[in-house]
Amino acid sequence: MSRPPIRRLVGLFCCLSLAFGTIVVRLVVLQVNQAGALQTRALDQRLREVELPAWRGEILDRSREPFALSIEARDVYADPRFVDDPWNTAVTIAPILGIEVGDLLPKLTAETTFVYLARQVGLDVAGRLEALNLPGIGFLAVSKRVYPAGPLAPQVVGFANIDGVGISGLELQYQSLLAGKPGERTQELAEDGRSIAGGIHVEIPPVPGSDLVCTIDRYFQYQVQAALEEAVRQNHALGGTVVVMDPQTGEILAMASYPWFDPNAPGDARPATWRNKAITDAWEPGSVNKVITAAAAVQEHALPLNQRIAVPDQMQVGTFTIHDSDPHPVEQMTLGDIIAQSSNMGAVLVARRLGSTELANYLSLFGLGRTTGVGFPGESPGIVLPVDRWTDASLATIAYGQGISVTPLQMISVYATIANGGEWVQPRLVKGWISSDGTYHPAPASQTRRVVSEETAHMVTRMLAYAVQAGTGTAAQIPRYQVAGKTGTARIPLPNGSGYFTDRSIASFIGFLPASAPRVVIAAILDRPATVYGGIAAAPLFRQIARYAIERLSIAPGRSLRLPPHALPVP
Repeated sequence: MSRPPIRRLVGLFCCLSLAFGTIVVRLVVLQVNQAGALQTRALDQRLREVELPAWRGEILDRSREPFALSIEARDVYADPRFVDDPWNTAVTIAPILGIEVGDLLPKLTAETTFVYLARQVGLDVAGRLEALNLPGIGFLAVSKRVYPAGPLAPQVVGFANIDGVGISGLELQYQSLLAGKPGERTQELAEDGRSIAGGIHVEIPPVPGSDLVCTIDRYFQYQVQAALEEAVRQNHALGGTVVVMDPQTGEILAMASYPWFDPNAPGDARPATWRNKAITDAWEPGSVNKVITAAAAVQEHALPLNQRIAVPDQMQVGTFTIHDSDPHPVEQMTLGDIIAQSSNMGAVLVARRLGSTELANYLSLFGLGRTTGVGFPGESPGIVLPVDRWTDASLATIAYGQGISVTPLQMISVYATIANGGEWVQPRLVKGWISSDGTYHPAPASQTRRVVSEETAHMVTRMLAYAVQAGTGTAAQIPRYQVAGKTGTARIPLPNGSGYFTDRSIASFIGFLPASAPRVVIAAILDRPATVYGGIAAAPLFRQIARYAIERLSIAPGRSLRLPPHALPVP
């Protein structure tokens, strides 16, 4: 047998040497030059980082009863890389989660490392799944937002979405305070998706959110909502709003807008019902605004209190004819009579003595045309034209509450200013908060400003008491208690701004008690009631809520104030 030529052997040896050298070089490159990068890449493939949601703080009423709280739940997720049998996994867990197999399968086969299968499931359901020990299926401890009081103050409290983000109300306004700070978990996983014993496992715990203590009285809120719902039904109204405030502190004890919704299922209600209309919606106030005209006139001595002026039932202003609600002969009225009888023409005559600049100044001092600063999302400033754009008609109509728009919160703050001796107090919905370590932090005190003197506020209070005793507000009377308040019946503007609906109105009554030492201010407003007038529709609602307030707050009757100078007979 002949030997292979030496050249073949040399060639084969060279090829083998080159191949071996290439392998050696590649190994050196991999194990020396690229070792760190490859180790990092391999580690990245084994590591999974998951955000740990923080426990959301509760929203409590003034007595620390919960409006909103969180309960323990689980998010079920999958890492499709480690799901070895997607079909059987989907068939196994679908009936437990109550989800169709066809909805689960795309998630279990997705080109990703993390996908939610179900959010905020109960602990019993999560426990059944966890016991199966399925590859690629994991669980996160989370909280689920619930509202144990259901549709109680829902527009105030608001609601949070499934990710724990506030969508409306206090849940939105105080999102950062309630939400806390999320943590993070880093785990090293094997190929089957299970944790590697002795591998990396680092967890930064989340910081729980703070509990928010609001000013609302949960029991009183329930009574207010029951009374409002009944008043809407009895008066065949489209809706209504009630606000109850402490005039000394500005704390809001109750705030309701009907219709409301259940924050446990906000998607079942119309989004319009989510709005807190007491703060976000403005309306032309009508005659309840005459209290500003009266206060300005008393403060500026525009009309002696015992002077009688001739008040017709209608007058011409520019191209417009304005009139009182009912025809009457020319009457001799004092300022007290004008307020008690709610005379539009009387208010116009008083406003003319003040002048546009002075009246506009007092509208601003009382807070109209700007937000109250209550700290609530979407608060409306209302609408007040700059005084340099006022006409003679503007002065006339604004004097009796048309041609401007206000929120219920702005208007109750006006009456609270009179009840508080002429000092405006910023309304507030939050008393304080409790941090995760249990420390209570009181909210800053409400801002205040002097609007009118104590003497002026006292005289206007006497006028408002006269309006309830002998004027348009007699339906608000409460035995043994002297109530001070004012009715309002405001027409609703046409959408094109060319005038007003003839068959639609907002009926209101705003007042406080006891007149001599006010403890509570109440605004009762009904939207388009069939009974039309504030004295008929809203005053009885005020009276019902005031009775609840007397019981809840243990309000004593107080002494009676003298009525202001008047010309008309008192029953």
